[in-house]
Amino acid sequence: MASFSPRVGLFKGLGGVLEILPERFDSWAASHIATNVGRLTTGSRDNLRDNLRRALSTADLRVTDELLERMVDRAFASYGQYWAEGAKLPALSTNAMASRFVISEGLEGLQRAHAAGNGVVVALPHVGSWEWGGAFLAHIGMPMTAVAEALEPPELFAWFREKRQSIGIEIEPLDENAGTVLLSTLRAGGVVGLLCDRDLQGNGIEVEFFGETVTMPAGPATLSLRTGATLVAAACYAGPLRGHHAVITPPIDTTRHGKMREDVQRVTQLVARELEHLIRRAPEQWHVLERRFEASAR
Repeated sequence: MASFSPRVGLFKGLGGVLEILPERFDSWAASHIATNVGRLTTGSRDNLRDNLRRALSTADLRVTDELLERMVDRAFASYGQYWAEGAKLPALSTNAMASRFVISEGLEGLQRAHAAGNGVVVALPHVGSWEWGGAFLAHIGMPMTAVAEALEPPELFAWFREKRQSIGIEIEPLDENAGTVLLSTLRAGGVVGLLCDRDLQGNGIEVEFFGETVTMPAGPATLSLRTGATLVAAACYAGPLRGHHAVITPPIDTTRHGKMREDVQRVTQLVARELEHLIRRAPEQWHVLERRFEASAR
């Protein structure tokens, strides 16, 4: 008999409550709670402030302290909304979900790439709610396989995986078998979605990102170069109102130019550029609470 885990029970209990609560109430409550928690934390708030400062900084915008603090509050509120709406998603009918989601840019290109039969790799930032995008792709006949960091205890990851499967997203744990599964998915003409604005394993490729050198996962570039799959970047944004919308970029150039490692570095840099543009469309929805830019930590 499996032992009871209080952590698993807590997540299941909260998830169940969020599924049955009136949606406008739970989204409001989650945003309000997350904003206040964000004001009480130090490490996560400092990290988010640092990340947003870089995302907001452009030649045309002077980022004042007042503006930055407002954006950090909005980012925490958006993060709370993300969790509430993600928990609600499995309880929505497919038609209800689809009525509130639109791919505002790039749908035709994605459909052409999928129809070509060579597979599609979608590079994603932690912006808005990528799960809504995955659910919508499943609805229109392009179910997505994604990779997620394994959670402890295993029962918690199994519950998380089951919830994503219920909305049409196949989740594989980030382990030594993930690459094989993703290659098989692409060779069968499927869609792979990879969150890649963080380097969880610490073995990524150096790129320039918002003006600083960081590392990013090599997965999207490597998979596309090895299989011939089309590579795009995309972000799924909350809004307007209770809806969601996605932007998908045109295909990223994955033409082989030389040695594999050099091509992976070049393509990963192209991915980083696209992620910058997507994040800057709604920086307050960029949910990365870890310090992403090491220069500020020194």
